[in-house]
Amino acid sequence: MSNNSDPLFERYGDMDFSDAKPVSAVPALARLQAEHGGKSRVTMRLDNDVLAVFKARAEMTGGNYQTLINQALREAAQGLSLAEVVRQTIRQELQAL
Repeated sequence: MSNNSDPLFERYGDMDFSDAKPVSAVPALARLQAEHGGKSRVTMRLDNDVLAVFKARAEMTGGNYQTLINQALREAAQGLSLAEVVRQTIRQELQAL
């Protein structure tokens, strides 16, 4: 995704942020981020084919590939695989009969 494919790029692309301060340097913003942020910035390397799959899914659904990756990691952390989700759904549907 390039910058100019972002719908807000046209609106904000020419703004000058050269003297902008990081959130941590503005106590009120740092406090708000701590209260409402709940996310951490990380750098990680992903295989190109894996990243391509998430970007394609995001493109098809109109979502964000980073959000999709976060959801997949959350499900993995909770021990949910696609197979388990399908099993749970089938069990629920069979019990409803």
